[in-house]
Amino acid sequence: MVTSIAGLAGRLPLPFALVLGRRLGDLVWLLLRSRRRLALANVAVAFPDLPAADRRQIARRSFQHLGMVVAEVCRALRDPVEATLDRVNVDGLEYVKGVMAVHGRALLVSAHLGNWELLTLAYRVSGFPLSVVVRPLDAPAVAGVMRRLRAAGGANMIAKRDALRPVLEALRGGHLVAILLDQNASRREGVFVPFFGRLASTSRSVATLAIRTGTPIMPLFIRREPDGRHRITVRPPIMPNAATSDDAVTELTRRCTAAIETAVREAPDQWLWMHARWRTRPAGERRPS
Repeated sequence: MVTSIAGLAGRLPLPFALVLGRRLGDLVWLLLRSRRRLALANVAVAFPDLPAADRRQIARRSFQHLGMVVAEVCRALRDPVEATLDRVNVDGLEYVKGVMAVHGRALLVSAHLGNWELLTLAYRVSGFPLSVVVRPLDAPAVAGVMRRLRAAGGANMIAKRDALRPVLEALRGGHLVAILLDQNASRREGVFVPFFGRLASTSRSVATLAIRTGTPIMPLFIRREPDGRHRITVRPPIMPNAATSDDAVTELTRRCTAAIETAVREAPDQWLWMHARWRTRPAGERRPS
């Protein structure tokens, strides 16, 4: 069903495709009760002072927005890349150029916020090659659509599993290397840092790479604007220090996660609340129901 809807969205004019995407999000909201409950619980963790009706609105709109992302990706597969980029504005490109001029490489940290898949196209405006660390999506039908857009963008895709060597090669080759850092990490892979006031297990990979290679980290995020365009915002670089201790890794991960939280707060209905972000808990703490 998702494949059929995606195919239809790709043939429709963009405004109609986005309407179809929102309705797809509504359908998922109604049918996937466990994901709906998880999203509502997550929004309650993040915004405990909001009225329940407002929290429910954020959660439901995030489902609608995900449907719009899928529809927009399908439409982008049929359009020239230039036509898609015409709807994207970029702020802070000077940070990218400055870091690349001095260091010749950079780690980009982003999140499942806005239409994050468009980042695999928009890197072209920077003039620098891009490698993206990706993990398999849980929904095979959606994963197929996303893979096609990533291939069309021309960015180098690096599978998350056994990514260390190709990431180091990409950095040595003068690439921007992008990693989405807003998902739950296993206790073995992660460190616990605050996210919306609650400890969240977060991959230590970005901080470890940055410290060991002396590579700056640049947070960047994309969000949908009220007029339907997209805006990418590149934040000032986060510079690693020379310390290689566990505390240094945790502190750098905390700073990256704080940047993600700030971006999500600016557009909460465009983040992926249906993900179990707080699933892994510190030893001795009971996982919330």
